[in-house]
Amino acid sequence: MKSIAVIGAGPAGMLAAAFAKTDATKVDLYDRNEKAGKKLFLTGKGRCNITNDKSMDEFMQNIPRNPRFLYSAFDGFFNYDIIDLIEGEGIPTKVERGGRVFPSSDKSSDVIKALLRFLEKRGVKPILNTRIKSVEKPNDRFILSFYEGAPKEYDSVIIATGGLSYPSTGSTGDGYEFARSFGHTVTKTLPSLISLVTEESWCAELAGLSLKNVALSAFNGKTKVYSELGEMLFTHTGVSGPLVLSASTRIADAPEGCRLSIDMKPALDEETLENRVLRDMEQNKHKQMKNAILGLLPSRMVPIVLGIAGIDPEKTTDSFTKAERKRLVQTLKAIPLTVARASDISEAIITRGGVNVKEIDPRTMGSKLVPGLYFAGEVIDVDAYTGGFNLQIAYSTGVAAGRAAAGI
Repeated sequence: MKSIAVIGAGPAGMLAAAFAKTDATKVDLYDRNEKAGKKLFLTGKGRCNITNDKSMDEFMQNIPRNPRFLYSAFDGFFNYDIIDLIEGEGIPTKVERGGRVFPSSDKSSDVIKALLRFLEKRGVKPILNTRIKSVEKPNDRFILSFYEGAPKEYDSVIIATGGLSYPSTGSTGDGYEFARSFGHTVTKTLPSLISLVTEESWCAELAGLSLKNVALSAFNGKTKVYSELGEMLFTHTGVSGPLVLSASTRIADAPEGCRLSIDMKPALDEETLENRVLRDMEQNKHKQMKNAILGLLPSRMVPIVLGIAGIDPEKTTDSFTKAERKRLVQTLKAIPLTVARASDISEAIITRGGVNVKEIDPRTMGSKLVPGLYFAGEVIDVDAYTGGFNLQIAYSTGVAAGRAAAGI
């Protein structure tokens, strides 16, 4: 009977182990944590954004790094497959804005329970609180050494250890070291889907304020590298939220000095917005500017925007000049921010970088350097925007690796 070790019981590892288990295989699924799927508890703010219901083409548009590598894996196991699996284990799902798929209960724990039930039916029970020290292949079999306990031998090994983000969930880069020990190249690891620290200190004054239906653009030099409509959030050190997390993937290589621009009124062009401002001024005659534009902005943003536009908040609408009106409109359409740096990688949702895809067979997730060695999930140099896309990458690569390891 063929023996297979899966290292890491996250979404990639659980699916890899489940699909690797057949009547002809023995599968051991190891995890260093006290429970499987620990990082899944955090996804979607604890609700678990299972996947996204977009088409294959739309999916690929949301994967800025090495998307073509994933075609075979997605072809073998895609969003409708994981939805069927989860619902087949008694957890109904729902689709929200942007195609995001969640459990109807809004509980990530329900998704984990479904995956664990699926594993149990396949005959796999996670081996928890067990950290692998090294993976070697001195001959035709692999040897796993543990921090505690005797070494074990396996015919195949699937590495699904995650990246460097959220180290409290066990993602501390072990998989990268295992890969390097076999001669694999690990591309530079960077934080992705991460909050951004800004040079502007005024963000701290707005900490906790969420903006909805705004447009965020990111510029690397003069080149616009990202622009999208959605939600964002101010923090004590800068900005976060869905728009910012996705923008961070576009500037991950060199975030320092990149510019951000917030359009508070993306549905209005400058001329239409200027007419709106004129109406507000007419309706708020003799009022101070800080009170006259409350209909345009959240109250906490009023002094910030007026300051950026160079308008005295104490002056009245009676003395509001045409030049000032133009500056206000331009500011509302493009509030400027400068990125000082990305937040620490330990705070990132995912890690950008990983095992070089050129050294992995995209059909099987098998190593091109070492027969019997496979990779799945975040440990591979593939990442996507927020919205369930990264979890789908984990499932699909896990299934591909598990099937290949089992010889299916």
